[in-house]
Amino acid sequence: MLEIQVEPADQYTVCRPIGELDAFTVSQFRQSLTELASSPRLLIDMSGVPFIDSAGLGALIGGIRRAREMGGDVAVACNRPSLTRLLRTTGFDRIVTVAETVDEAAMALAPEDEATH
Repeated sequence: MLEIQVEPADQYTVCRPIGELDAFTVSQFRQSLTELASSPRLLIDMSGVPFIDSAGLGALIGGIRRAREMGGDVAVACNRPSLTRLLRTTGFDRIVTVAETVDEAAMALAPEDEATH
């Protein structure tokens, strides 16, 4: 069972999957990311995901690619050491900001003029 919470914030939209991201639940996650691809700034909070398989990782990468193709920016927040290690091992952190907290990820999404002040 996967629950996906979407919350608009001031400067960005948060997509928060809660539950395992695997071959059985990935279509729901992929659909949510497709719907959010037009968001100018998307923050994906993976803190509620205890497990992700290759299908989930593929959906995450696909969602980031779609958002960027539409001119958006994406950051990922993840406070689970095992998941963070997976994202770094697979080189995921080289294509998108991976931060430990939502606040740190939000800073990466801040408009250039705000980030420097």
